[in-house]
Amino acid sequence: MPRLEPGQPAPAWNLPTADGGRLSLSDLAGRKVVVYVYPAAMTPGCTTQACDFRDNEAVFAQHGYAVVGVSPDPVEKLATFVEKESLTFPLVSDEGKEMLTAYGAYGEKQNYGRTVVGVIRSTFVLDEEGKVEVAKYNVRAKGHVASLAKQLGISL
Repeated sequence: MPRLEPGQPAPAWNLPTADGGRLSLSDLAGRKVVVYVYPAAMTPGCTTQACDFRDNEAVFAQHGYAVVGVSPDPVEKLATFVEKESLTFPLVSDEGKEMLTAYGAYGEKQNYGRTVVGVIRSTFVLDEEGKVEVAKYNVRAKGHVASLAKQLGISL
């Protein structure tokens, strides 16, 4: 399974958002972007991670980063997640898993000692030109935002 590496251009995408619109990577051109991939909205780990990004989004924004969450959930489920958790950044739906696959965030993974196929919790930091600065795979939901901020030189 191909994985993104720093310096590579991030694959383009254009996906539906929780608020009924669409968002594409080109819409974010000129901005640094944190794209985080999570398996399923409203599950414990994914909720922890989303709320961590929500609670620290302003700090990331002060350092020039936009935050976008991506999952294969349908838009309706994402809309419920946004409302229930008061999320303040866009969530996009990749039900067909094309973007997830292109980013290496969908495929074989270990789950409780078994090999399964599914979403690989991952985070990508893209520069203003859409090039990959950071590609992290198999991240843990808890503590990930603090770890990422530290790697980017951001104090939370």
